[in-house]
Amino acid sequence: MGTTFATRLSRNSRRIALAIALGLGLAACSATYDNHGYVPPAEDLAQVQIGDSREQVAETVGRPATSGVMRDEAWFYTAYRVRNFTYRAPEVIERDIVAISFDAGGRVSNVERFGLEDGQYVQLSRRTTAATVENLGFFQQLLSNFGRINLGDTL
Repeated sequence: MGTTFATRLSRNSRRIALAIALGLGLAACSATYDNHGYVPPAEDLAQVQIGDSREQVAETVGRPATSGVMRDEAWFYTAYRVRNFTYRAPEVIERDIVAISFDAGGRVSNVERFGLEDGQYVQLSRRTTAATVENLGFFQQLLSNFGRINLGDTL
């Protein structure tokens, strides 16, 4: 006896469901990309000349999202592209940084461009928090807090 129409339909629907499940599983493992930041186009940067004022630079290429850390001696334009996998840490695959430096009079003194191949991560702050729990175990820390609780303040 041959197979019935319902049996063939059932087999085909299982195959289609399996193919869809495999396709979705593979799609979930594919990389996604995120773009962050902004760097002015090269033709706009070519218009920035040594000796231009901050206002002229702002009109030509715009103000950056980031300026000098402690002083306003440089403007930094940054853009980077990050590749994300489902099961891996994000990885920066492209980075472009333009630094426009200003002298004491607020005039452009240098325009530099850096990429991922220049490869130095800049740590903006080296401040650390002093440890207040030296040589105390977990239970000692936990039990030492019981005397500090004031139920009158919490009610």
